[in-house]
Amino acid sequence: IAALAAERGLCRRLGTRARPKRPLNAYLRFLRESQPLYRQKHPEMSILELVKKMAGAWRELPPSEKQVYEKAGQADWQKYHEELAEYKAQLTPADAAALREEKERQLARRRFFQKKRELTVLGKPKKSRNAFNIFVSENYPESQGASPTAKMKNLYDKWQQLTSSQKQTYLQLSEDDKVRYENEMKSWEAKMVELGREDLLRATTRKAKEKTPKTVKSKAAKTPSQEAKAKLKLKESEE
Repeated sequence: IAALAAERGLCRRLGTRARPKRPLNAYLRFLRESQPLYRQKHPEMSILELVKKMAGAWRELPPSEKQVYEKAGQADWQKYHEELAEYKAQLTPADAAALREEKERQLARRRFFQKKRELTVLGKPKKSRNAFNIFVSENYPESQGASPTAKMKNLYDKWQQLTSSQKQTYLQLSEDDKVRYENEMKSWEAKMVELGREDLLRATTRKAKEKTPKTVKSKAAKTPSQEAKAKLKLKESEE
């Protein structure tokens, strides 16, 4: 939805027609047409419960009745393809390139938030805070300012006025938080290795894991060389 809204906003700025909306498939058409009736029958249900109930009804619907909804959308799909062809025809190469870039940007943004949600579900530890961030979190509620920006400016000014000894308290808290973060990350990364999610490890951790076998191999490689030297010395002494 966000990607489509961004694309339409770009179309307005470019002065082109907006991309036509895709028609509803048979299932979504059934949900839209059935919702008022199900809402009337079950006013106590939440929207999620209502959708689950309608989904169950759709699964039990005979194929002949499902076909009614499929046929109802055929005219919409034909119209959609015609409008889509007109939409693409009006775009200049520059417009098409700008829309592709916007689509790629929105896709990257969506992937970023999907990964962020995944890491939250997997319990990735929160990053350590620096001294100023700790100072802000402790003093933000009492900070003066009509807006968040004004509050932050006020806090920054106060931070600048602190003496070195006053800042030292927050610097120490920051160092303690770094230790907390490092310990929690080591435990979390060990868990990710067990789950087969080494792709989520930090780059430094992955490099360290890659170096470990090489170190063992290099030590093993030195052994025959040392044995060869010992044999050579023994042979020389015998001669």
